[in-house]
Amino acid sequence: MKVHGCDCSIVIKTFACEINVPYSEETIREAVSLLQEEASIEGDGVSRAMRKSNGVTGCVVTPLTIGTAPSLLYLAMGSAGLPVYVSETRNLYQYRLNLLPLEDTNCFDLIQDRASNNEQGTGNKEQRAGNKERRLFEGCRVKGFELRFMREETLKLKLEICGERAPSVYLYTDTFTRESEERFSGENVTYQINGKEYSNIYGLTLVTKKEGGTKTKIWIKRALERGFELPHIIDDLVITAKLQKDSYEQRHFGLFRIFIKRLVLTSDETNVNSADTVIGPLRYYVAGVVKTEVFSNSDFHVGV
Repeated sequence: MKVHGCDCSIVIKTFACEINVPYSEETIREAVSLLQEEASIEGDGVSRAMRKSNGVTGCVVTPLTIGTAPSLLYLAMGSAGLPVYVSETRNLYQYRLNLLPLEDTNCFDLIQDRASNNEQGTGNKEQRAGNKERRLFEGCRVKGFELRFMREETLKLKLEICGERAPSVYLYTDTFTRESEERFSGENVTYQINGKEYSNIYGLTLVTKKEGGTKTKIWIKRALERGFELPHIIDDLVITAKLQKDSYEQRHFGLFRIFIKRLVLTSDETNVNSADTVIGPLRYYVAGVVKTEVFSNSDFHVGV
């Protein structure tokens, strides 16, 4: 990816692992405020201000892959309990994740690597090195996230990042392997509502804010079909994301499943003034809990 003409990389580091995420967007930056001094009556009438760092702000949007899904969902949701070994499989573990308030989720470090085009081509070695910018954001947390499901598209996770420590220059020259494994696709996602599978759901976005408590909303896009209208109150919604390939030894390797309880319809934004198939968005507020099961091999540790 290029940001401001630069080839960019984002690395997330926890005490258990490091991931060079295959992101599509990033706006990580230093949060700045001003300490303002009002003009004195006896002075020259000029107000003055001093720059103050307020830590880190911004977001990262990344597709979910077989390798990144467990760790990224863990950072977004938090975790409770220990992983459970799945019998009759080889080195397969099931992790249970739960939405928790911001202060209960683990922090992580984030390395932002922006290398300009000049590093790839012209100029001597010193000039190319000077064009490379690596910054370290320590003690980051996730203050909110969006999990996006859409047909014919890759599943994407948007992490809203915050932190209280100012960024610093990352001086090390170590390299990180870019995550390039199989990505989850919206074509392989199933939706089960109150025990019934719905095939007319075109897309779903789960939005969670984790400041002052956890608040979750869901935006469901569904095609209007007879017999598949969504209820105003959903007691149970189960979202299952599978990998497209079936060549893995464990058929549910990489699978993750989200369980959502008690959804209440807040608005119907369907516009039926269309000659084509009507895709109507519905907005729900989650009054219950959100839990996730994610499967990974024994070499992976999310930090529980």
